[in-house]
Amino acid sequence: MDGLPGIRDWEELLAVREGAPVAPPGPLGALFGPLLAPPRAADGCVVVGRLAQTLDGRIATASGSSQWIGGEGDILHTHRLRALCDAVVVGAGTVRHDDPRLTTRACVGPDPVRVVLDTDRRLSDGYRIFREGPPTLLLAAEDVPGGDRLGLAEVVRLPRDPAHGGLRVPAILAALGARGLRRIFVEGGGVTVSRFLAAGCLDRLHVTVAPVLLGSGIPAFTLPEAARIADGLRFAWTVHALPPDVLFDIALDRVRPGVCR
Repeated sequence: MDGLPGIRDWEELLAVREGAPVAPPGPLGALFGPLLAPPRAADGCVVVGRLAQTLDGRIATASGSSQWIGGEGDILHTHRLRALCDAVVVGAGTVRHDDPRLTTRACVGPDPVRVVLDTDRRLSDGYRIFREGPPTLLLAAEDVPGGDRLGLAEVVRLPRDPAHGGLRVPAILAALGARGLRRIFVEGGGVTVSRFLAAGCLDRLHVTVAPVLLGSGIPAFTLPEAARIADGLRFAWTVHALPPDVLFDIALDRVRPGVCR
């Protein structure tokens, strides 16, 4: 898959990840360069969220099936995001439904540290992410009992977010930043990406739209109900061809949706 056009520019981007000063010109540099720029947020992190959805805004069927909404280009894009980031974050639902490995099998580049958000520690150690592969962190609520490891994963305890559910997102970023994990890729699912968005903790958002209509299923974003169109979040985007799909690169710069303020 890494034989697709752009491999030379990709190698130059990997050099920037390791400290080279300038991202290469061209489409890959324009798309991934902002992720390699110095962080501007006070927590010292650069955070990118990513979702692949159908044309009617679904990321999975009602039963949770999501493989594969995006095509080959989207899979390569996802693996490249993993390779450029220090950590890849997913929710417990993604692990339960997909049993992902979260490695960079489709491209040249290092594997990130894998981070699983499982607030109430409902996952067993039978999933691949806890049995093999790169280092893994399991982030759980500080009031949930259990040991300091789940399989090969280290357990990190964090405060709950009583207002929005799950763990406090700023505490997640602080915990990862303290470990030197400052380039953060929030890969999914929709609830997890939505919580980072609602907390005003996304610098960028990559949304792949596939030429598929489901008519039902799990929505891409879950936010409080908006009473007016004006309550929605408007933004600028750039569009990239990701055959057979389309990728929207959105610069959020930690903005919080009006309905979440």
